[in-house]
Amino acid sequence: MPTSRTDVRRAKAGQGGFTLLELLVVVTILGLASAAVVMSIPPDDGLRREAETLAARARAAQEKAILDNRALALSVSAEGYKFEQRVRGDWTPVAAEPFAHHAWAEETRVAGATRLVFDPTGASEPIEIALQRDGRSVTVTFSSEGEVRVR
Repeated sequence: MPTSRTDVRRAKAGQGGFTLLELLVVVTILGLASAAVVMSIPPDDGLRREAETLAARARAAQEKAILDNRALALSVSAEGYKFEQRVRGDWTPVAAEPFAHHAWAEETRVAGATRLVFDPTGASEPIEIALQRDGRSVTVTFSSEGEVRVR
């Protein structure tokens, strides 16, 4: 406990703390760092998400063709895409999720209509499906080995 004026001054000088300037510098640095993090996060890209959904459903169709030992087709048009399965010699739409008809978002465009058939081994012809929106393009690639990629 301080007993004189000089002891009080020494006690106050020994107390820790930050000045207002030091706090402002720290807050500024944190603000710049958080801005850098926010700028590095990719924007919510609906087109890429739509391509990823198509690829995931196509992979599921490929697996279904293998498990059912029955060919399954993916039909892509300007309106959307659907899956069809060969039943008694005819192609019939698959209504169960995730294979039900899926319409594209209003702004999404597809470069040409196409049909891709997964045989009972899961193999298919190599093909690329390009989705376009607002000047951007995302491609879903199907290889002859059965690999599905989004680029």
